[in-house]
Amino acid sequence: MKNNNNQWASKIGFLLATAGAAIGLGNLWKFPYLMGKNGGFPFLLAYLFFILILGIPVMITEMSIGRMSRHNPVKAYEIINPRAKIVGILGVLSAFLILSYYSVIGGWMLKYFFSYLTTFNAPESFEAFISSPVEPIVWHFIFMLLTGVICFFGVSGIEKASKIMMPTLFVLIIIIIIRGLTLPEAGEGLKFIFKPNFGNFTFDSINTALSQVFYSLSLCMGITITYGSYLSKKENIEKSCLNVALLDTCMAILAGIAIFPAVFSFGLEPGQGPSLIFGTLPKVFASMSGGSIFALLFFLIMFFAALTSAIALLEVSTSFTIDSLKWDRKKSIGILTIVIFFLGIFSSLSFGPLADVSILGYTFFDFIGMITDNILLPLGGIFMCYYVGWKWDTTKLIDEMESSGHPFKLKKIWLFCIKYITPVLVLIVTVTGFINIYTKIIG
Repeated sequence: MKNNNNQWASKIGFLLATAGAAIGLGNLWKFPYLMGKNGGFPFLLAYLFFILILGIPVMITEMSIGRMSRHNPVKAYEIINPRAKIVGILGVLSAFLILSYYSVIGGWMLKYFFSYLTTFNAPESFEAFISSPVEPIVWHFIFMLLTGVICFFGVSGIEKASKIMMPTLFVLIIIIIIRGLTLPEAGEGLKFIFKPNFGNFTFDSINTALSQVFYSLSLCMGITITYGSYLSKKENIEKSCLNVALLDTCMAILAGIAIFPAVFSFGLEPGQGPSLIFGTLPKVFASMSGGSIFALLFFLIMFFAALTSAIALLEVSTSFTIDSLKWDRKKSIGILTIVIFFLGIFSSLSFGPLADVSILGYTFFDFIGMITDNILLPLGGIFMCYYVGWKWDTTKLIDEMESSGHPFKLKKIWLFCIKYITPVLVLIVTVTGFINIYTKIIG
């Protein structure tokens, strides 16, 4: 058993930390946009359905394995089956690689927050900023430094930070929502997100909802196993997973209500990707009464969302180096933070000096995202279902679930999903990912 395995001090601390890990930048912007683009309310129903039959069963599995083993993802799966450690390896590697480019985006959030804090305005040009060979790297360094400092204090540091950032995030987003709904034509933004449009709800929409669940809940990244390994035996895992999924979904919907009424009020295009956040919304804030204050609050929200997810990603790698490589936490945080920072430099430069350098048709930034999203995570999901559902005695996990004294009410549904339903759904995500890669290469 690893000797660094402190426990969460409170149930609410664990819940907020785990929810913070799931609530990230892509979820805050991407989910509501996908809702609007893919039929609105029907897309939401499809997403909730996949949360139930894919997201929650996998979360329950990972959290239970973590608490049962009290180890990092690699050792945890090795306990199940020596060959199953490949699942943990894929998860740890994914978390490591994702953080290298995620920190770059987190740095962008910091830059915009401090720009509004000091000048009451956004940087003059988003494109000019990210293409700079130096400034984005500086902010990337600061973001990684903050992430490392919080993780340095272990479970206690993560829990304390989450208890501050997550409630603040919810309060601030409610303030943004109230202001946004007072704008002219704000109702058009709500219609974009929620109004049923079955003409836009296609088979691709169903596949999109499935993929979004997989990434929104940070499945197969080792996060849930790592955080689960710090969980008390008294906690009800089934209820905890339901609460995390609920918080994650509610936050994504609230983000849509905060962003898109303003977008439609000013007649802007909602499907612009990162340029919507960094290029278009600052123009919206500049046109609003008190816009600088709301912009400051908005980018503080986005920064908190980025930081809570980054902390979780770094903790996965840290848990592995402490548990498997026998490093102490100080050495682990120091080395990992430095290596991830230097790897992230290439992602940052792919918007500037390295913009013309491609790997299989991808910039370095996009290549790392493609490797993790389309290959490592889905493959980890498939192997997880195989080893847990078919090569292991699942009654051991059920016993772990019920060791808290709470009956595992969903155990029959969970077992059916993890053996039959979830593998098929994860396979769809994997095949879709490889098709996207193939299309990109030949295109």
